[in-house]
Amino acid sequence: MVLIVFLLAYLIRRQLDTANRLSGETLWRHWFHRADIVKAGHESGIGAGLMLVACALVAGLGIFALDAIGWQIAGYPLEILILVLLMGAPGWNTVLRAYSMSWRRGDMQAAWRNVEDRLPAEERGAALSPDALHLSVARVFMVTVFQRFFLVAFWYVVGGIGLAVLARGMVALAEQWPRAAARPRFQRYAEILAWIPVRLLSVTFGIAGDLAGWLRESPDGAGRLHKNVADTLMISANGSLTGYALDPNRFSQMHPEEWADFGGRSLSAIRDLLNRSMLVWICALALLVIFGIV
Repeated sequence: MVLIVFLLAYLIRRQLDTANRLSGETLWRHWFHRADIVKAGHESGIGAGLMLVACALVAGLGIFALDAIGWQIAGYPLEILILVLLMGAPGWNTVLRAYSMSWRRGDMQAAWRNVEDRLPAEERGAALSPDALHLSVARVFMVTVFQRFFLVAFWYVVGGIGLAVLARGMVALAEQWPRAAARPRFQRYAEILAWIPVRLLSVTFGIAGDLAGWLRESPDGAGRLHKNVADTLMISANGSLTGYALDPNRFSQMHPEEWADFGGRSLSAIRDLLNRSMLVWICALALLVIFGIV
């Protein structure tokens, strides 16, 4: 049932994303604001955040209890609901469409305004070149999709809904915890939870994309093992995509007459790679179920 539950939740979530509805970010934000008040000097403390995520794990314990008393089937609808809330990146379709149209018109100021709110805080006011802007957008988009789909899928299959809530909750803490001083500590924990799944996705990029190109860019030593989520995804995707989709400088040199189409073509290639990679994961999960491993 793991495969069926995840597949149903994934399909429902994709439909909701297309309709730009039911953002889980809002739920996390309201939940975390229960800990808005803190004593002076304790702004960097993480205990309250960890406690709130631990409270969210009650749903996982409830499903485990249903399994223990033989009511396993009653927990499946709850698992689907929780996965739908954990996954999803609503709003990105509209943002990327507007960004691509602005890029095609050559209006980079409008392109920047369309994605400004999605960029890291340190880049929102920066005078980014078109190349740097696009690479920043691609980086944020891939990290967002990884954290809201692949990370949740990995820990759900490995440890059930409880670990999926924990992994997604840590990402939410790193992004939305009301006190910014504590966010770097949550980010370190989120990176630890993402270490295995992001490298698994990196390998999947090679399977779903250009394997020869991926092998040229693949991790080649202990130094690459210390790369964070964003760098791992960018390196792997750059090798797996053809047509210089993540190399704007090289693309502009090779195809200057098609530069106006680069933004849309690059993002389309990235989305296709991510979609194919999720298909690979679903097929791999199906094989694990067939062989009785999951």
